[in-house]
Amino acid sequence: MKVCGVELNSNDVNVCLLSLADDVFQLPDFRSRRLTLTNINSSKDLRYFQQTFAKLMADYQVDKVVIRQRPMKGKFAGGAVGFKLEAAIELIEDLDVVIISPTDIKESLRRNPVHIPYAETGLKVFQETAFNTAFAYLMKDKYAPKDE
Repeated sequence: MKVCGVELNSNDVNVCLLSLADDVFQLPDFRSRRLTLTNINSSKDLRYFQQTFAKLMADYQVDKVVIRQRPMKGKFAGGAVGFKLEAAIELIEDLDVVIISPTDIKESLRRNPVHIPYAETGLKVFQETAFNTAFAYLMKDKYAPKDE
């Protein structure tokens, strides 16, 4: 299964492609690490972003897009542009999109920690949240060994 983890950050969408086959994880080559909506007030640019994201997912035959949920209010609330980008992704036809809460991500990572240092993944620092989102989703139904 190929999963694309997504973190929305202002007008940037940080992405990480992660695949799981026979309980082995792989970080396939992925031509994009971040997509940006350049003009937040242009419907043309928003459509272009949506088409670019859809093409990227189709080209890599992504099974599921997993977006890290952001709070709607409070100190860490997501901005309007982020919610606009989230909606653009969710409305892509034939794309399976799931929103996962930070609490669920944290719980999944607690039960199933990543067993290699992040620096050894070859990903950029800004992709770490997207990686954790994808990893947590793939591991959400698995449990860590009982000998902990």
